[in-house]
Amino acid sequence: MSTHFFGLKDWTFDYSHSIGRNEFAGTGFRNPVDLALGADDVIYVLNRSSEYRIDGLRITVCTMDEQYISSFGSYGEEDGQMIWPTSIALDGQGNVYVADEWLNRVTVFDKDGEFLSKWGEAGSGDGQLNGPAGLAISGDGTLFLSDSRNHRVQRFALDGQYKGQFGSHGTGQGQLDMPWGIALDKDGNVFVADWRNDRVQQFTADGKYLATYGGQHGSAVGQFNRPSDVAVDQDGTVYIADRQNDRVQIMAPDGRFITELRGNHVLSPWGREKMLSNPDMIRQRSMAIAHDGGDYEKLFRHPCAVAVDDQYRIVVIDHTSGRLQVYQKNKEPVLV
Repeated sequence: MSTHFFGLKDWTFDYSHSIGRNEFAGTGFRNPVDLALGADDVIYVLNRSSEYRIDGLRITVCTMDEQYISSFGSYGEEDGQMIWPTSIALDGQGNVYVADEWLNRVTVFDKDGEFLSKWGEAGSGDGQLNGPAGLAISGDGTLFLSDSRNHRVQRFALDGQYKGQFGSHGTGQGQLDMPWGIALDKDGNVFVADWRNDRVQQFTADGKYLATYGGQHGSAVGQFNRPSDVAVDQDGTVYIADRQNDRVQIMAPDGRFITELRGNHVLSPWGREKMLSNPDMIRQRSMAIAHDGGDYEKLFRHPCAVAVDDQYRIVVIDHTSGRLQVYQKNKEPVLV
């Protein structure tokens, strides 16, 4: 629990519920890597699956209260297919954009999953891609893309027209080393999960360096171990998926540490349905809980993506566990 001292803005962040279970198809997720929050509480979850079961590669569409809607996408190089998808984003019309680091392209679907277009080509020149890993779309229709193995952020129009770039390979201010997740705040500033530099950097929309969060490889407060994603809410609070530390760190706009989320999973309806259909799974779960008090089930295992909506609901992809954990930011400070 966070507290409020001397005018500093801290809030509580309470676990709400979980969504999903590990599944190769239907009502669940398989190695989910990113998510996008749409209108009417709809969530698009990007599933990368695994090399030996490519049938789990898809986009699952469900709601915040775990109502299954549909799924679309499949493995391959044809229109509407994917091989190594990394990131998903929505534009103002609800169209869905998916980055693929193997195919070095962005594929565009409508909100119902119908293929619309694709763009991108491999290379290191202006507008070319080498491992696109993160997407964010601004209100004016600019797409910001983490071009991971080119160690830069590029800007595109929604049809793929190149608009500019910033960043270069290195460890200095404004430099990047395999950037991954990317997010925009309400003022249009760009936050980049600088993966191999173990930090998040903040830039203006045109690439001027503003600030750094973290920067030390470690597990102490304010340190990171391969941060893979970042989100920013309307108050400027920053949420960082600290993947290899199995946590989400929450930072104030000025970089001050507020708190961390470690995971509080409780079985979702989908999860309960699966358990009730398989007595062996119930026995195995009971044995695991008896062994560690339920920590293995409850805690994050490689949280790789985080998003926050306008109701201050924080949704975290619990990657290895194949689920989402949802938290609520309470804006009234607590007096202790």
